[in-house]
Amino acid sequence: MTDRLQIEQLLRELHAARMTGQLDRLCALFAADATFRIAGASDGKPIAIAASGIEEVRAWLGVMLKTFKLTHYRLLSVVIDGARATIHWQVDIHSKITGVVVPTELVDLVEVSGAHIISYREFFAPAEPRT
Repeated sequence: MTDRLQIEQLLRELHAARMTGQLDRLCALFAADATFRIAGASDGKPIAIAASGIEEVRAWLGVMLKTFKLTHYRLLSVVIDGARATIHWQVDIHSKITGVVVPTELVDLVEVSGAHIISYREFFAPAEPRT
């Protein structure tokens, strides 16, 4: 899948599944041998997640969906170059454990092969509070 419109649709589906917390829908977008990494900081503490293969990806996505709810989605930019895309977005991340809400800015680096994500890298940091 290197058609720009197909990649844009895949990215929209990725973010829609994240926002609605649909694990099966989300996992269906990843290749069986996908790599998945998330890195950032929250409350001054570094956070890093790494997974290889859909079973590990599913496990981490399941933890994320059970722990956090995303609201106030705002897509800032999308750049697609061949089979690679960069997505800049913002959300409010709600902890289902503590109740804390953190406005967050994210950048996703995604690589696609066929109709699936083969590499997903996400970087995040607290954003400026909304006014």
